[in-house]
Amino acid sequence: MRQLHTYLFFISLFISGTILSQEAETNISARDTLPPAEKYGLRVGVDIARLIRTALNDDYSGFEINGDYRIYKNYYLAAELGNESFLRDEENIEVEGSGSYIRLGVDYNVYKNWYGMQNSIYVGLRYGFSTFDQTLNSYRIFTGTDFFPNEPITEKREAKDLTAGWVEFTLGIKVEVLNNLYLGASVSLRGLVSEKDPDGFDDEFDGFENLFIPGYGRTNDFSQFGVGYTYTISYLIPFVKKKR
Repeated sequence: MRQLHTYLFFISLFISGTILSQEAETNISARDTLPPAEKYGLRVGVDIARLIRTALNDDYSGFEINGDYRIYKNYYLAAELGNESFLRDEENIEVEGSGSYIRLGVDYNVYKNWYGMQNSIYVGLRYGFSTFDQTLNSYRIFTGTDFFPNEPITEKREAKDLTAGWVEFTLGIKVEVLNNLYLGASVSLRGLVSEKDPDGFDDEFDGFENLFIPGYGRTNDFSQFGVGYTYTISYLIPFVKKKR
């Protein structure tokens, strides 16, 4: 009888251990198969391309803050706010434009992340608006020949409170390199939709146009489209976590 009790004791220990082991494996398996929680919050950063260009180019100065907020699955509200100044020095004219701008829009992430990742390859649409001043530092009056060029006229002329608006299509990428820290890059195709040309000059310059628009870039006579690019570093401030 004593041996029987001993056998029953070891058998019960074996069965209990087996059941507990199976329950642990079940819990681990169930926990591993749960969908990962994804972060929703505000991501804020700066455009490092503008900072580098400011350091390397004496004719340029600029700074931009950018951010996005995840509103639903792959959709993000996005914004960029900054200021720029650029001295456009060409053969017959020297013009400086400076001012502030804002771009507002939405991004859509087309990339399906692996387990636990929150990177993005996105397409976006923006509307940009800029307020700026333009100063004509010097110019030459074209005489129709290059053999006897006129001396440059250095009397400065200023035009203030200029505005411009444009629409842009954006393609970009953001990669999480450390926890909540992202590096990104994007390229944009921009098209002007409205523009106030300088009217502060005399009659001789009634046809003078803006040569640089902060937030949009350089303009030209043969196209209403422009191209821009950014390289960003940003940090995500998570507010909530939601199951995928």
